[in-house]
Amino acid sequence: MTLAQKTGGAWETERRLTAISRTGLSTPARQAVVDQQITPERSVLDYGCGRGDDVHALRQMEIEASGWDPHFNPDGNLGPADVVLLTYVLNIIEDPGERRRTLMRAWELAGKALVVSARLTWEKAKVKGDEFGDGVLTSRRTFQHLFGANELRSYVEEATGVRCVSAAPGIVYAFKRDEARLSYLARRIAPDTTWLVSDDAASAIAAVVDHTEQRGRIPRVEEMPTQMAELLAHLSASELQRLVRSSADPEKVAEGAKRSTLTTLLFLGVELFNGRGPFGCLPLSVQLDVRAFFSSYKEACRRSDRLLLKLRDDAYVRGAMNGSKVGKVTPTALYVHRRAIDAMPVVLRLYEHCASVAAGRPLEWTIAKLRHQGRGVSWLDYPEFDADPHPRLRSSYLVDLTTLKTSHLSYEESTNRPLLHRKHEFLHSDDPDVPKYRRLTESELRAGLYANPHLIGTEEGWEAELVRCGRTLRGHRLIRRR
Repeated sequence: MTLAQKTGGAWETERRLTAISRTGLSTPARQAVVDQQITPERSVLDYGCGRGDDVHALRQMEIEASGWDPHFNPDGNLGPADVVLLTYVLNIIEDPGERRRTLMRAWELAGKALVVSARLTWEKAKVKGDEFGDGVLTSRRTFQHLFGANELRSYVEEATGVRCVSAAPGIVYAFKRDEARLSYLARRIAPDTTWLVSDDAASAIAAVVDHTEQRGRIPRVEEMPTQMAELLAHLSASELQRLVRSSADPEKVAEGAKRSTLTTLLFLGVELFNGRGPFGCLPLSVQLDVRAFFSSYKEACRRSDRLLLKLRDDAYVRGAMNGSKVGKVTPTALYVHRRAIDAMPVVLRLYEHCASVAAGRPLEWTIAKLRHQGRGVSWLDYPEFDADPHPRLRSSYLVDLTTLKTSHLSYEESTNRPLLHRKHEFLHSDDPDVPKYRRLTESELRAGLYANPHLIGTEEGWEAELVRCGRTLRGHRLIRRR
């Protein structure tokens, strides 16, 4: 198979030149590992593997990985695998028909999941060349078709015929079985409960008590780690329940039940947004939560549907923002630090999750911005939030939920970046850093640094106000300027 494909009789594309060398996993492969789509128990095929760096890195992790590429590895194993990676391949194929056939071939080879990634439209400024077909032909005779984040998900859904999930901007998962998709969504919304370490029956019972207080219900044997289930095998179900009920704190159990109820509603709301399946397709833990905290699956779905409908109500969303125990409310939006995101009201958590499923939550972000009108979520990246008293904005990624369009802004080359003030307002009041941040804000207020709020939102304006007030910063302390 030749890589120099004739297109229109006038141009040739050099796909091999788009293959780059890496020292570690590519971003899509790393995301798939983090999301437990790639595990040591699963085989992996990198379809269009380029120079094979992902295959090499996965093998170092003791994962059964193989690769095939028409130029760099045409003799590679092109057989079925549990997980197939199609990494930055679709965007370099200039023929739309071949592009779709490539996607379909990768889907046929996938036993459990297909991971598709492509370059996105926000990278247009980096791709120099002439318009050609539905993309750009560069001076090196390479082709690039840039996808919108939602366009990529829709394209994969249409080709495969299954519901897909955006794992991150430009990374889409397609699952062979709906149970696998729902399990992935459940882990995103409610990560698996951490079990206490157990090495004897007494510590195993203590771990079950802890789990009961966290979840609000006694776990089933099938949910327990294998070793723990073996340690408790001598107890009947009724004996274990009696021991747990006599030891668990009723208030903690009640609080856990409330938390699990809201989390279940959140999951079912996101599930409806992404495509709801039958009760039997739900992960076991979600099924058990539904049975424990609702009269029926129908009732749970009805309540979650009402919750999703409330996202359309501006007054309700604004009321939820004003009532939130975490975050900074402005006339247009709520800003919440990622450490406090789970403390938002459940309708706002649903709001943020729907945006992330539609177009992907970025890998690096610090603060989520939820608009109360127009329905849009932005993830803002302040990489020095904890170290810098007034962290600078590096990038912003917006998903408009009314149109599902996305946009990305980078401030890395800017000489006058936006910055943050009053850091404590973005966090939960229980956060250990809040007292330090609040003390800084109070000292800046006393010094008159917030007298001109329209000036202090950027680096240059803030520095000018520091000079005007005769102050400078040493860490999170405000001192007089010499």
